[in-house]
Amino acid sequence: MGSLFDGIGGFPLAAVRNGIVPVWASEIEPFPILVTKHHFPNMIHVGDITKLDGARLPPVDIVCGGSPCQDCLWPERVLG
Repeated sequence: MGSLFDGIGGFPLAAVRNGIVPVWASEIEPFPILVTKHHFPNMIHVGDITKLDGARLPPVDIVCGGSPCQDCLWPERVLG
């Protein structure tokens, strides 16, 4: 399983609880990466999604992702 916009590893956690092995994750924030490295030491961290070459990623059967939506939330637009 590959995880895009991984955050603190919610998708890998759900995967493991259902018998799926998380193989790689894409995240750019340092603290969330530390969290997932602690919980999933064998998972490969592939870095910034904008710099990924899908042909070079380890193959997986499942790719999950939850792109950031802070700029799409109406309070953010209204309140700045």
